[in-house]
Amino acid sequence: MQLTPSSTEQILNQVRQLYNHYPFPPQPIGTLPPPGWNWRWSWPQAHAFCTGSHPGKRKVRILDAGCGSGVGTEYIAHQNPKAEIWAFDLSSQALQIAQARCQASQAPPVQFRELNVYDIDQLPGEFDFINCVGMIHHLPDPVAGIQALSSKLAPGGILHLFVYGELGRHEIRLMQKAIRLLVMGSEHQPLASVEQLQKGLKTGRSLFQILPETNRIQQQERSRWATENVDDECFADMYLHPQEIDYTIETLFELIRASGLQFLRFSNPEFWQLQRVLGKDGSLLAQASQLPEQEQYRLIELLDPVVAHYELFLGKPPLPRQDWHSAEAIQSAVAHLSPCLGLWPSQSIFNYAYEAISLSEAAFAFLQQVDGIRTVDQIQASLTSALTREQLEQMLHWQVLLLQPQDPLP
Repeated sequence: MQLTPSSTEQILNQVRQLYNHYPFPPQPIGTLPPPGWNWRWSWPQAHAFCTGSHPGKRKVRILDAGCGSGVGTEYIAHQNPKAEIWAFDLSSQALQIAQARCQASQAPPVQFRELNVYDIDQLPGEFDFINCVGMIHHLPDPVAGIQALSSKLAPGGILHLFVYGELGRHEIRLMQKAIRLLVMGSEHQPLASVEQLQKGLKTGRSLFQILPETNRIQQQERSRWATENVDDECFADMYLHPQEIDYTIETLFELIRASGLQFLRFSNPEFWQLQRVLGKDGSLLAQASQLPEQEQYRLIELLDPVVAHYELFLGKPPLPRQDWHSAEAIQSAVAHLSPCLGLWPSQSIFNYAYEAISLSEAAFAFLQQVDGIRTVDQIQASLTSALTREQLEQMLHWQVLLLQPQDPLP
């Protein structure tokens, strides 16, 4: 359906109204930096995850697109303190909270703007890293939205994208329609006023009070969403939203192709391994492995239809990849410590993906010497016991050690 400018503005106004009344996310404002670090919002860690190499220490520009109440923006600012950071949202109320949040925790400076993504040309320059979590699927025209983001991504830049998944949100969609039917008399009519949103919230809460334990919608809510939906803002975002488009692998990759960007990786690659679902049958695994990459992903989501959202990285070429298969390349690379380690410094730590790992004494001693200046070979020479190539590759696999080629690929 072709949207007119007036219908687009009407939908944007409805979305703005929802978030002005129920600013999202509703996390309280604290005076300390956020506890724990989401590696997806760290430019060096995300760059290494996508390309295999640390991006170096050049100053970058980062954009938080659709920042809401600034939970992600605050993380981004603290994780990338030397970057130039911008953020925008269409909700003035959410932006006020975002600014207060960053000020309270003394985050590095952030330039906030009130606008929608279709007006992104109002922001100066291009960005090396764009974070877009939870916005594209709420747009009246997602293709135009992601193309707008792509136009502001610098060559070699990375876009972190989060959009809803259809198969894992089936029960959510049913409840959305039921609430609309009860409040508006039509499952296709969005809640268009504050009064209707308030009535929808009361109706939804009542439904979850009376639906039996065996009800599928009730079961999904209690097993997956109930903890966060204690907050009215979360409940409204999930069940009362006036505009939502859910994706499958097929429609997700149509969106990616329309963006003109290159698919890099899902942020949870372990979920998208054929071995996970077909590993018990070598014949089926071999057969599925012959499918194109996109069809392999489609097969996985069909066999395990729990995906409520896709989280992935896209890039704008040129974006060289580094595989570190050469021992010489590893030894001559500048060594950087991951900025997203839990319990560091210790031999028992959490890596960037919050997986518990144990470092050998030699590996711990090596990582303590990593300074982002010296090469692996130079650090090895300063130690009494050098690491083997296998030990270095293990730390690269864990992404506790990030390497930067001295002579970047063209």
